[in-house]
Amino acid sequence: MPVEMRMWRIDGESPKPLTAAALHTESELHQFLRQDPSLLGTALLVIGSEVITPYGKRLDLLAIDADGNLHVLELKRDRTPREVVAQVLDYGSWVSTLSREDVIDIAEKYLGQPFEASFEEAFGVAPPDELNGELQLTVVASALDASSERIVSYLRGFGVPINAVFFTYIEDEDRRYLARSWLAASDERSSGSITKSTSKRATWNGLDWYVSFGGDRSWDDARRLGFVSAGGGKFYTQTIRALPEGARVWVNIPQTGYVGVGTVVGPAARFSDARVGGEGVPVPLATQSLVGSYPHRDAETNDDDEWVVPVEWIDTVPEKDAYWEKGLFANQNSACKLRQEFTLDRLGQQFDIHTDGE
Repeated sequence: MPVEMRMWRIDGESPKPLTAAALHTESELHQFLRQDPSLLGTALLVIGSEVITPYGKRLDLLAIDADGNLHVLELKRDRTPREVVAQVLDYGSWVSTLSREDVIDIAEKYLGQPFEASFEEAFGVAPPDELNGELQLTVVASALDASSERIVSYLRGFGVPINAVFFTYIEDEDRRYLARSWLAASDERSSGSITKSTSKRATWNGLDWYVSFGGDRSWDDARRLGFVSAGGGKFYTQTIRALPEGARVWVNIPQTGYVGVGTVVGPAARFSDARVGGEGVPVPLATQSLVGSYPHRDAETNDDDEWVVPVEWIDTVPEKDAYWEKGLFANQNSACKLRQEFTLDRLGQQFDIHTDGE
């Protein structure tokens, strides 16, 4: 049955019912959600308003969540006719085909600044490599007729990611309230998703890698002797060990910024076996005077040992001159493929290096 929301004000010991009213205009609710999409109960960044589709229709609001998934929000004032369900499905069929580049283009036209910077401002992290991996369709209304409710519930039963949210507008003398209720609870989300074969993951140029270098390690050591390293468990060592010879690595010190770029010149080795550049002749790293701490037990089966990768630096800066701006890529892995064009473009400018993979 259709969802009904009622509220009472407690005056002394007597509850006084508050009267629900119609929003003055549909644009008022549209404006509320555009300014604060958290009204829906989840952290979202609006990346498009009145987005024109290739078919000449206007999608009310397009938003993205912290996982890079898109949300289509279709608003209708007062009671929602069943046609809006068909409309939101139509929009979903188009949005599901958007590539990563399409999403970024729509967002930057609306936001007026780099998408990556806006994403980090909203969620505190850089956007993931994959955008639009999953899609959520939401009908936003002040009420939903019984027919539309049946259709939405039926579609959800077949895995279509659609839901409806109701905003009841209430006036109490000189105060105004909005009350929210979902047709289906958040833990009852449909298990399906609308997907297409369009590439939604940033392409990799086959050359550039991200390396995280922090903790008790010393950037002065790495810069002087030519290496990067990681340790403390298999999660951290397996990615640094995957760096191939010839890879171009961009080194980021967590919470500080990017400090160097170089080329991998040899395979990863345990700290006790590692040999690094020195002054042109590889020398055992373990015999060098080091500032940082690189735990090792010289045991071949110990996953906590530090693993070292020799690097020939192309350009480096002292840690105090590290480069960072909102939207730059960062990751908890010790090493991973660097796909994000925004980061590569900015780093290329900062270190005066071409980043087209050639």
